[in-house]
Amino acid sequence: MALSRRQFFTLAGTSAAGAVLLSPLQAFYAKKAIAIGPYGSLQPDPKGVLDLPAGFTYKRLSETGQIMKDGYKVPGGHDGMAAFAGANNNTILIRNHELHATSSTSVGSPSTKKYDTQGKGGCTKLIVAPDRTLVSHYGVLAGTYRNCAGGLTPWGSWLSCEESVEVGNKKHGYIFEVPSSATTFVNPVALTAMGRFNHEAAAVDPNTGYVYQTEDRGDSLFYRFIPSQPGKLSAGGSLYALKITSMPGVNTATNFPKNTPMAVEWVLIDNPNPDNDTVRSQGQNKGAAKFARGEGIFYGNNVIYFCCTSGGSSGDGQIWRYNPANETIELYIEPNNSGVLDNPDNIVVAPNGDLFLCEDGEGTDYLVGITATGTLYQFARNALNTSEFAGVCFSPDGQTMFANIQSPGITFAIWGPW
Repeated sequence: MALSRRQFFTLAGTSAAGAVLLSPLQAFYAKKAIAIGPYGSLQPDPKGVLDLPAGFTYKRLSETGQIMKDGYKVPGGHDGMAAFAGANNNTILIRNHELHATSSTSVGSPSTKKYDTQGKGGCTKLIVAPDRTLVSHYGVLAGTYRNCAGGLTPWGSWLSCEESVEVGNKKHGYIFEVPSSATTFVNPVALTAMGRFNHEAAAVDPNTGYVYQTEDRGDSLFYRFIPSQPGKLSAGGSLYALKITSMPGVNTATNFPKNTPMAVEWVLIDNPNPDNDTVRSQGQNKGAAKFARGEGIFYGNNVIYFCCTSGGSSGDGQIWRYNPANETIELYIEPNNSGVLDNPDNIVVAPNGDLFLCEDGEGTDYLVGITATGTLYQFARNALNTSEFAGVCFSPDGQTMFANIQSPGITFAIWGPW
């Protein structure tokens, strides 16, 4: 019989043997996915907000509509986020707000601190105490469009990415850098050399200082920015797109060989800051590989992982793995089953080496874990509504996971027997 996503997990959750509900081919591609992971099955939250494994708990932090230290309200659209070490063992969170020009909320700030007075997106900063209470929160970037995800840098800043190439009072589609030490709104500087396109997320290879970037388009490219001065992105540099050497111009969305490292090369983007949305066509004309909506990206385990939200024959998502040491790329995970993985978005490598993915699919969304052996499991369920998870990251000591539900806009601290 045809099983719904919920029916699948109801049956599969009874034991690891539930994985046989997948066809042999699906089971192989899903890397023997099971519903119950290393932390156990999900327990219903009596408050109907966040289902977690036994022994784990959560605390709600900064939420849309609350008044912040600077007097402005917490905006909505909680999205990408990163954690940094702060004073007194505090954790600093820099959080994106994916808001467009017609959004009902905005990152409030003095007009002199807005990149574009028409822009409602930007970033807020949270300071969280060791006991996971909110010490303070306030705005640090304003006047941008659709700040979706981004990436943390080894030098302690957040790269906030605009997922829009719209034109307001200024052009958009850029990366903006926000130091984790910011105590008020930064002067927003568009890092134009890093490209103007539908930016999704970024990850820095600490060994080279190269910045890898994803693009949220159906025919997106995978980019590498080589800065003129490592650690000083405002000094400019060169932008490249990945080309699979043996498969020039390949569309990786479907029928791509799995678990097979492919040698790559990089093609130069001649004009990274065009007036029109032509960056990816420049790369495609030189044989760059096309990806199905590149989204979350993170450096960990000495490789770069990134999500293609709508990749695979079912359109349910793929996880890719790029190895900068030997210049190869590999399709790592492609379940082609929304009951196993449903449109992965933000991604992080946990302190123990597992991956955690934020689902952005239809219906109920989960935080999905992937073990070092490739087994997928559910770690958390949004029991509140059907909004996506976003911004998953870990405190510097590895004891607290932070994550967002995008709407109505809630940041959570999650902890337990890691």
